[in-house]
Amino acid sequence: MTLLITGGAGFIGGHTVLALLDRGEIPVVLDDLSTGCRAAVPSGVPFYAGDIGDHESILRIVQTHEIKSILHFAAKIVVPESIADPLSYYLTNTVKTHALLQAAVRGRVENFIFSSSAAVYGNPSATPVKETADTAPLSPYGRSKLMSEYMLADAGAAHGLRYVALRYFNVTGADPAGRLGQSTPGATHLIKVALETALRRRAYLNIYGSDYLTPDGTCVRDYVHVSDLARAHLVALDHLRRGGTSRTLNCGYGRGYSVREVVETVRRVAGVNFEIRQASRRAGDPASIVADANQLMKLGWKPRFDDLPIMVEHAYNWEKRLTAAAA
Repeated sequence: MTLLITGGAGFIGGHTVLALLDRGEIPVVLDDLSTGCRAAVPSGVPFYAGDIGDHESILRIVQTHEIKSILHFAAKIVVPESIADPLSYYLTNTVKTHALLQAAVRGRVENFIFSSSAAVYGNPSATPVKETADTAPLSPYGRSKLMSEYMLADAGAAHGLRYVALRYFNVTGADPAGRLGQSTPGATHLIKVALETALRRRAYLNIYGSDYLTPDGTCVRDYVHVSDLARAHLVALDHLRRGGTSRTLNCGYGRGYSVREVVETVRRVAGVNFEIRQASRRAGDPASIVADANQLMKLGWKPRFDDLPIMVEHAYNWEKRLTAAAA
């Protein structure tokens, strides 16, 4: 059966396209290429350059390809940017998701998998955090994702659209076979920025805040390999295709690493030292957030790359390729 992948030319969406192809699925990709890369979409995969907010165009794609399942990745994702420009985040992440849901309902799409975020939790009162924890986002980014979760749940109740909302924790790594990695210029992900610094593409690395209530004073995050996250989408898809009920699920490993621990791991993997500068805290950053992903594992998700050095190594191999290509 054919699936529509929005944001399929991006980092997570692109890896999910690969995972779908690897098991014989037929993905159709829609991406506006604002941050995605056309070259990330494998040859032979139908590709549409377009906007998820264009309801009529989405409906035509759904009807043309007889789409029964949508995996929705297209979004803005930078927390500090969302604080500086909140309305663009509500437009892209919430208003345009509304248009996509309208097309899904009109086109009688059966299954919808939504790319949500651990940012919906804010600063959780307990860790690891469960899906039943209170939601209190600290940024417009987190609020835009939570609003979309509400819309999805309401559309599901009203129209029978079955869904899984996957709340990602911090995504990193790259395809182990070297087919794809994080390629967005100016990315803000810690491991990518640290690797760019190790490869001398940046002069130094900023650590934002050293006075958090964590073991070494820096933020603690749960890092998940992008290929494991891609397989989580396949697990969610299989659950819905079996007639499973709509769910909201965490996707992380249940182990947190501080910023300093990540930086030291990057130094060891890359075999180089690089300059670190201390900067003030960034608005919207929780001190520590780690996933309880037991519910996803009960559906059959089995992580393969739950190891920080392996995640960094895969990302490093990709960054070296990008560096060589730019030389």
